[in-house]
Amino acid sequence: MYTKRIFPVTGVIKWTRRHILLFLVLSTIPVLLFDIFGLKWLHVPWLPLGVLGTAVAFIVGFKNNASYDRLWEARKIWGGIVNASRSWTIMVKDFINNDHTKEQLSDKDLYVIHRELVHRHVAWLTALRYQMRADKPWEQHLKSGKSNAEFREAFFLVCEDTIPIEDAIKGYISEDEYNEVFAKGNRASQLLGVQSRRLKELMQQGAIEDFRHMELTNMLVEFYALQGKSERIKNFPYPRQYATMNYIFVWVFIILLPFGIMREFESIGEHIIVDLVNHQSNTSMLHRMQEFIAAHFVWFSIPFSTLLAWVFHTMEKIGENTENPFEGGPNDVPITDMSRGIEIDIRQLIDDTDIPEPYQWANDIVM
Repeated sequence: MYTKRIFPVTGVIKWTRRHILLFLVLSTIPVLLFDIFGLKWLHVPWLPLGVLGTAVAFIVGFKNNASYDRLWEARKIWGGIVNASRSWTIMVKDFINNDHTKEQLSDKDLYVIHRELVHRHVAWLTALRYQMRADKPWEQHLKSGKSNAEFREAFFLVCEDTIPIEDAIKGYISEDEYNEVFAKGNRASQLLGVQSRRLKELMQQGAIEDFRHMELTNMLVEFYALQGKSERIKNFPYPRQYATMNYIFVWVFIILLPFGIMREFESIGEHIIVDLVNHQSNTSMLHRMQEFIAAHFVWFSIPFSTLLAWVFHTMEKIGENTENPFEGGPNDVPITDMSRGIEIDIRQLIDDTDIPEPYQWANDIVM
């Protein structure tokens, strides 16, 4: 998540510089053939090309809206996780006490139980965010692409790529639980299962009575629901048929664009030549310079074609890089930072010790 008010234009240009050079080449070749080699028939009428551009703009806008919807839904889900985590901690702290125990537990014993349940919840948060950062087939090209890889290396770091999940979780659960959880597939689900089993044991010991046990179990059900919603976005991509056709249509428009725009610029040059005939001085250096520019005005189509191609392609690329809100990109929902914030918050609620510091992020990109 980028946190400054305006995304730096220089960063966008650097991110798209390879495509800008490609657009320059694609815009120059038709003009060379048209003006230097005299292939005056080599152009496309602007009217059908304008209709195509309008259709492509609608398609790109639709994709970007859908990508933003996926991003915003993911943010709402993790906002729900933040609120539910605080509620869970307060309930653990207030519900698990000596009100119904057969044998009175010391304050230290109660603290150990509270700490165990809260730490296991932090382990669940950690397992879930690692599952969300895992690579999917439709995300890999975004990470392996040269521009994205360079931007990632230069501007931000994804903690889940550098710290193994085993090291991140091990300090929050016992060795037996660690072995049990890592022997299964969905580690986040297994941790909630261990949490549920532990609540049942506490109820049998009398540390929780039936009503409180039910309320705490309902919170686990809520965590399962939030996890499922998060997994739904992660495991179901933006429909590939839409993404693929959108990509093809954008490139068809980009390739045809110079052929449609250069004839329009040549017409502008012809009008300038007609106007220059009425000049009083036809021999001055300024007049001859204007004549030369007008005769080759078609070359001004190159920067304009490049600019239009860059706008359409960059908008398509932004949508593509936003459609997966957990992939580990700079536009992601900052689940790593949110998880650390939740951990600090809930551990302070139980007066825990050795609480970690918030992450310090560089270049205004929060992960």
